Amino acid sequence: MTPDRFFSLMLLLKSRDAVTTQELASALGVSLRTITRDLNWLRDAGLPVTAHRGRLGGVTMLPGSGLDLTRLTPGERDHLSLTGLDEKQRAELNASAESQRARSKIAATQPRRVHELLPLTDVVHVDSRPWHQARASGTTPASLIGAVRRGRRLRIEYDSPRESCPRDLVVDPYGLFAKAGIWYLVADCARVPRMYRLERITTWREVDQPRRIRESQTLATVAAALIDQWEHNHAIEVSATIDQTQIERAQRIFGLRLVLDDDHEESATGRKVTIRFLHLEDVRALLPFGSAITVHGPTEARAHLRDLATNLAHHYAPSPTS
Repeated sequence: MTPDRFFSLMLLLKSRDAVTTQELASALGVSLRTITRDLNWLRDAGLPVTAHRGRLGGVTMLPGSGLDLTRLTPGERDHLSLTGLDEKQRAELNASAESQRARSKIAATQPRRVHELLPLTDVVHVDSRPWHQARASGTTPASLIGAVRRGRRLRIEYDSPRESCPRDLVVDPYGLFAKAGIWYLVADCARVPRMYRLERITTWREVDQPRRIRESQTLATVAAALIDQWEHNHAIEVSATIDQTQIERAQRIFGLRLVLDDDHEESATGRKVTIRFLHLEDVRALLPFGSAITVHGPTEARAHLRDLATNLAHHYAPSPTS
């Protein structure tokens, strides 16, 4: 259990008389199996967590847990409820100092035992950023979070890589979303959900109107639907063979978009894979692998790579001597 989820779970149990495991799982964004494991961990740690069956039952925290949550300010409670963020992401939201202050207050209430294990926060550090990530430009999470929390519409200028010039858009924001070290603004544009990378929002301002989000939709549900759409509705699937020495590098670059062929036996010539791309133009990401990767299909992917490589060769061809 992560420290953030531990504190969020304790806050939920301390603030309610009884809560079901399904309600806990939904509130923390985890599975029932995970929440059951977390509750068992709390019991094993000696915390007075009990569960009662029946229509009026649920999970409760008996008095004597040792956590004095009344010492926390409303702002500190709010920041502790943010789960899944590492310290860099908290700093990007200007939430690091308040989160650390809240955790220090709670940790100070815990009795120290002679043979107590070191706190997880002392021995585990999480950094969700990809390797060699370029310094982000454009809009920062901290600059935008206030406007988003006020629940206002936003007018943004968005510099999409597929457009010749930035677009001026009015959007209805659900909130900010961090995925694989990248921050996004999740918002409806003309009632259609979208994710906008903050580094591509060149300018923005609040519109003097409340946001108009779709009924029964939340940041979590909209983000999940957009991720599912992106992961399962790719426009093109490329089949290829990658040199064995480049498999690990390709997995780092393409992540879940690369699927190894389980039916193919490993050999010195390479490993058969499938790589999913959202657009045909995106296959240019294969060029840095050179001859270490051989694309078998589809035909349009091979043709596009051939055109890209030909143009690149012409660009660097020696100038004719005079």
